[in-house]
Amino acid sequence: MIAIPDTFMKRMHELHGEQGAIWSEALPRLITDCASRFDFTPEAPFSNLSYNFVLRATRSDGKRVVLKASFMKEELSREVSVLRAYEGRGAIQVLDADKEWGVALLEGAEPGTPLSTIENDALATHIFCDVFQRLHLTPSAGCQYPSMKQHFAAIERYRERCNDMNIDDRLPTSYVEKAEEYLEYLIATTRENLLLHGDLHHDNILRQDEEKWAVIDPKGIVGDIHFDTIQYLLNYEDRGGECEQVLRNRIAIMVDQLGLDPRRIAMWGVARGMLEACWTMEDGGTDWHRGIQITERFAKCLN
Repeated sequence: MIAIPDTFMKRMHELHGEQGAIWSEALPRLITDCASRFDFTPEAPFSNLSYNFVLRATRSDGKRVVLKASFMKEELSREVSVLRAYEGRGAIQVLDADKEWGVALLEGAEPGTPLSTIENDALATHIFCDVFQRLHLTPSAGCQYPSMKQHFAAIERYRERCNDMNIDDRLPTSYVEKAEEYLEYLIATTRENLLLHGDLHHDNILRQDEEKWAVIDPKGIVGDIHFDTIQYLLNYEDRGGECEQVLRNRIAIMVDQLGLDPRRIAMWGVARGMLEACWTMEDGGTDWHRGIQITERFAKCLN
């Protein structure tokens, strides 16, 4: 049987308590059952396990595959739904899945090196744009994905806590208000609500063969296409220069290659920075200043 790393088991206990520990202890049997059902030979888990257990494997026909198992079954089910919707548009293919088991069998990306390995930032951003413009589509009727309002709900919860508890705002009031203003405007003026990846950054774009790239790990949000640029813009933000200039350079490439509105990108960035700060506070963290720094950086792009 596959040995589950102690660090991952500890992580599951921290995240999900006793139920997470029980789930991770049962993983070896689940992997064995999946290997029999989906016809693969388990190999080694990925080294960067965090929220899900992800395992390399090979099918009897020699095809390299990946088994993904998640304690958060609904989230994995949504990921499977998005990947299937994106099939043929540059996403990793779902070969099989079982919602009740909380598992998905995915096509392996070969060689699977992430976009983050390309240190030429302009080149990486052009590749991002090539991937981006193939991906998005109108969600199918009846599919349930979070709206942009739901995705940003932590800002509203922060405001409610401040009002209910009559406490002094820890976050700069002017930035909170500006984020709320932009969010209301952006949602109201979105011309077309598309199925977004929701977490489209460097390490979720993998090399597939020599020339192609494939996306993994979508979250699935319905909303303004401009928002799906943000997570890329938040990662490796000082690669090739000072953060503010790198941000401006990337946005310029996106505007040129994708025809996007730079002001909408910047406004989403302002709101996303405040969301980061609110998430940090909800989790009991103290480093909410990073979210404020994101907000400030994107706000400068509006000047």
